[in-house]
Amino acid sequence: QIPLVESGGGLVQPGGSLKLSCTTSGSNVMIEAMGWHRQAPGKQREMVAIATPAGYKNYVDSVKGRFTISRDNAKNTVYLQMNSLKLEDTAVYYCRADVRSVVGGDVTTAWGQGTLVTVSS
Repeated sequence: QIPLVESGGGLVQPGGSLKLSCTTSGSNVMIEAMGWHRQAPGKQREMVAIATPAGYKNYVDSVKGRFTISRDNAKNTVYLQMNSLKLEDTAVYYCRADVRSVVGGDVTTAWGQGTLVTVSS
């Protein structure tokens, strides 16, 4: 029930750049980790990047040095700056957020609808 609104996907040539954004909102919740996962055609979904409120960041090896995840905690927004894009980066990118209920204390994972990134010459 926590909405995640994604934007920024599109078509780009190899070596190009895109920036994804994802914003969430909700009442009586705290947003914990936020990140991005992707699923390429015929492949399993994989974690791409994740960031915690304290600043911890992690990336899948294939994007290290090319992608940068960042957060604006005040706006409950996470970004993914993607540079030097490769053909193998083509996938549907899904935003995720781990949401903690202030009332009950339990954590649930919310997912965005996905945004398509196509890298093609």
